[in-house]
Amino acid sequence: MTGQEGGCRCGKIRFRINAEPFVTAVCHCRGCQKMSASAFSTTLTLPADALEILEGEPVIGGLHGDEARHHHCDWCKSWLFTRLPPEYGAVNVRATMLDDASGFAPFIETYTSEQLPWAQTGAAHSFERFPEPSDYPRLMQAFAEAR
Repeated sequence: MTGQEGGCRCGKIRFRINAEPFVTAVCHCRGCQKMSASAFSTTLTLPADALEILEGEPVIGGLHGDEARHHHCDWCKSWLFTRLPPEYGAVNVRATMLDDASGFAPFIETYTSEQLPWAQTGAAHSFERFPEPSDYPRLMQAFAEAR
């Protein structure tokens, strides 16, 4: 996926991903359902410095706080990515914002406790909430081995 580009619906924001993802995921929580207007949000978890904004200036929007900052296009309101706190060293890019998202498949799914009954993803690992921070090294290793 390194080098793939994407952008918002209206095209005012363009970006490139400059690394392979640590892991891919979908989130079924009600917040993601509402922010994505869909059954779940899609995620490529990348190193924090691997997202390059090529055009435009994303704005912070949606519910946010110290834990995460959701970035959108100010014009079309597309939810592009979420910056995590610096200690995580990661950014979650919405996979469906890639120009070609056909290579995306979720490796993990989170918040299955809020999953719509018909929304099946085929993810290899499922969690009722978020995985514990201590689970991520194992999940990232398993993802790397599965690729």
